[in-house]
Amino acid sequence: MRDKRIHEALAYDDVLLVPQYSEIESRSQVSLTTDMGNGLVLNLPVIASPMDTISGPAMCSVLDTAGGVGILHRYNAVEKQVENVRTAIGEKPRNVGVAVGVTGDYLLRALSASDAGANVVCVDVAHGHHTLVEKAIKTLREALGQDFHIMAGNVATLEGFDALADWGADSVRCNIGGGSICTTRIQTGHGVPGLHTLFECASSENAGRVKIIADGGLRSSGDVVKAYAAGADVVMLGSMLAGTTESCGELIHEYNPVTGKRESKKVYRGMASPEAQNDWRGRTSSLEGISATVPFKGDATAVLSKLEGGIRSGLSYSGAVSIPELHSKARFIRQTPAGKAESGAHVLKGR
Repeated sequence: MRDKRIHEALAYDDVLLVPQYSEIESRSQVSLTTDMGNGLVLNLPVIASPMDTISGPAMCSVLDTAGGVGILHRYNAVEKQVENVRTAIGEKPRNVGVAVGVTGDYLLRALSASDAGANVVCVDVAHGHHTLVEKAIKTLREALGQDFHIMAGNVATLEGFDALADWGADSVRCNIGGGSICTTRIQTGHGVPGLHTLFECASSENAGRVKIIADGGLRSSGDVVKAYAAGADVVMLGSMLAGTTESCGELIHEYNPVTGKRESKKVYRGMASPEAQNDWRGRTSSLEGISATVPFKGDATAVLSKLEGGIRSGLSYSGAVSIPELHSKARFIRQTPAGKAESGAHVLKGR
């Protein structure tokens, strides 16, 4: 009989990191530089998610300037994606990635983007522990060579991470169903809390050689620090970059009758939402996302600068001058619901 025991899995809000003795006198002493392998070095280990309301040429350019990398979404024609690569690169070499699927034109997309100057290809599907992903990674590796960075995902388990690593991925997106506009766990009943996924994947013998990308469910710099502490080498962000000047889409101006003020917003949607599916393929199938509007946040540069400051402070609280050192030094504790309430600003909530 199969083992049906239920195992406990923790999410970001379930834990805190324990402050430790630190000799770090300035946040500038903290190095966030991360070598992702095959020529991809990030001074800010942050990746912009390949979504059609997040990653266009402007976002990729801002991420590269900040030290991270953006992944251009794949929900357009090959020619348009290539044009976006060239726009993002401009006149000097940059880190810029493109997303591809696992059927149809994925190889053409990858080769065309590489010819245009992209140095990362991301195999972008919801369920990465899949036979079609295996075929795609192996085909891309043969076509692009051993020195080209291939990112793939998403997975939620140690077995999934190891499979993608064995198939030839340089980095793996870890988390299924944790994004703020994702409804996979509700629609399918499947998923694993993001922090637990990181703990599992970090236990792999492939960890270190193949980089772990924490993707989804990150709402603050504190969550990002927890993700690094749990074993992630880099994080992929969607909602934290949504609503910025450089995110895709036009500003929407609406009058709020409650406040009596005119408010600016932008659309942020999951790629499995009915709105996104209708736009990019003219029909819907499995609906595992929603579309929403988020307040306008201003320039992404300011968002990333604030995020970087929080990350540097977070590492210093554990006495770590680098992410690998945080991996070894971090100490987690589990917090109660009362602890969670105490952790946030609560001066206006009463006692």
